[in-house]
Amino acid sequence: MSDNINTFEDLEVWKRGCQLAVDVYVANHASKDFGLKDQMQRAAVSIPSNIAEGCERDSTPDFIKFLRYSKGSCGELRTQLYISDRVRKKLNQSTLEGSREMITETKELSKMLQGLINSLKRRSAS
Repeated sequence: MSDNINTFEDLEVWKRGCQLAVDVYVANHASKDFGLKDQMQRAAVSIPSNIAEGCERDSTPDFIKFLRYSKGSCGELRTQLYISDRVRKKLNQSTLEGSREMITETKELSKMLQGLINSLKRRSAS
């Protein structure tokens, strides 16, 4: 990959994606909305999982493709967090604990993923 990154475990975006998945699981632990809860957990787990899978394929085009999948999962999770907040508001319930922070984190991860994609594209073009 690069001089100081040898495995996906070295990537800050992967580490933060794993932490976000843990945060989503913890925030939803008591939720009775099993459909949305399941979708959110799947999207959250997909973020670091796709980073890892793409990296392990040992092909820059494949890695970029899986980073794009991961970026898509960030958007999916962010949408689900917005929906969860709106549903809870309509039901006069408090928002999901940490919801705002998780939304912000999905935005940051998307930016990080795009930066990594751009870097890989530039490197493969030279």
